[in-house]
Amino acid sequence: MIQAASLKNTKVFTPTRVGDNEISNKIVFAPSTRVRSAKDGEPSDLQLKHYDDRSKFPGSLLIVEATNITPKTGGNSGAPGIYKKPHVEGWKRINDVIHQNKSFSSIQVIFYGRASDPYFAKRHQLPMVAPSVVYQNKEHEETLNQLGVELRSLSTDEIESLVKNETVQAAKNAIASGFDYIEIHAAHGYMIETFLHPSTNKRTDKYGGSIENRARFLLEVVDLLIELVGASKVAIRLSPWSTYNSMLTVKEEVHPYTTFSYVVNELQKRANNGKELAYISIVEPRVSGAVDVEIDRQTGDNEFIKKIWKGILIRAGNYTYDAPEFKQLLKDVDDDRTLVGFSRYIISNPDLAQRLYQGSHLVPYDRSTFYTKSAKGYNTYPSLNEKPNLDISEADKLFPQALA
Repeated sequence: MIQAASLKNTKVFTPTRVGDNEISNKIVFAPSTRVRSAKDGEPSDLQLKHYDDRSKFPGSLLIVEATNITPKTGGNSGAPGIYKKPHVEGWKRINDVIHQNKSFSSIQVIFYGRASDPYFAKRHQLPMVAPSVVYQNKEHEETLNQLGVELRSLSTDEIESLVKNETVQAAKNAIASGFDYIEIHAAHGYMIETFLHPSTNKRTDKYGGSIENRARFLLEVVDLLIELVGASKVAIRLSPWSTYNSMLTVKEEVHPYTTFSYVVNELQKRANNGKELAYISIVEPRVSGAVDVEIDRQTGDNEFIKKIWKGILIRAGNYTYDAPEFKQLLKDVDDDRTLVGFSRYIISNPDLAQRLYQGSHLVPYDRSTFYTKSAKGYNTYPSLNEKPNLDISEADKLFPQALA
């Protein structure tokens, strides 16, 4: 266990205005996919308890896991959705308890694209689509061929429809579900990010070629959401240095500085014109997807984004590596605009903010339980001065939806 120092009298616990809301502390629950949804992507009772437990520190911000906008761009087993009525009803239950706890929620909406689970796509007859037919690697190509799943390029009309139809409906559903913010997932090699890079976008129409064209889909989604719900409710996540889902970084013909400087500059232009997003969330080079990156293998840093973006920034990625002093955490939140995202240590410490406030031990996480269907390692970590929430067998009986 880690014995954390008390951060009570640091900037970690100073309020920050995020969009229309005041967040009480700078510790954010970063989106953490744990595939515990019920059938057809409906939020389960497992998820209800999970988010209830992690929103008890008043004024906290929770960004819920990647949530599918539409099966038209694929999906993943156990991942939640936001495209039909049962999804809205399930998320509404979860948001009701988060708000009862006086905390706030953001939904991370995603188009899966070529990063869809091939077996899930085959089983549910879902398409495997991308800006261009570029496989993640040889193994990915062979798996799709063996399953008889075709990776195909989206037509221009299909892309326009995803913006005008599926994105519109997802935004309406997210607001009806009670979310305070809508975060666009443009990171980690999922569909939107594959539009941004020339290594995965070989198109010759208005969505390919120049950086202006490669960023067009993303910015169309941004502008549509701003129009529908207001800029103060819109956010975005970027991962300039991640190679997750077989993305390239500095080996590309276009450096991440060039690509992401353009994107962030476009977002700042909107802010300058009175349409400032609630926040930009960036993944630090200390992690790539779910994997920590050794210091000597990190390829860059995100300081260039701070020089362009003047609004709220959420930085996430292995902020416990220098515990118990948390030097990097304290350095980053010294900038009043910056919040810090935790994932794994909020999974294993539901009351992480409280623990850091008073200076308490941190419970280590168990990676082997991250992507199971059980309550174990999901709803069985105790808060301070509590016994484990439930016996494992009892938990699984109480939450059968996630086992389906």
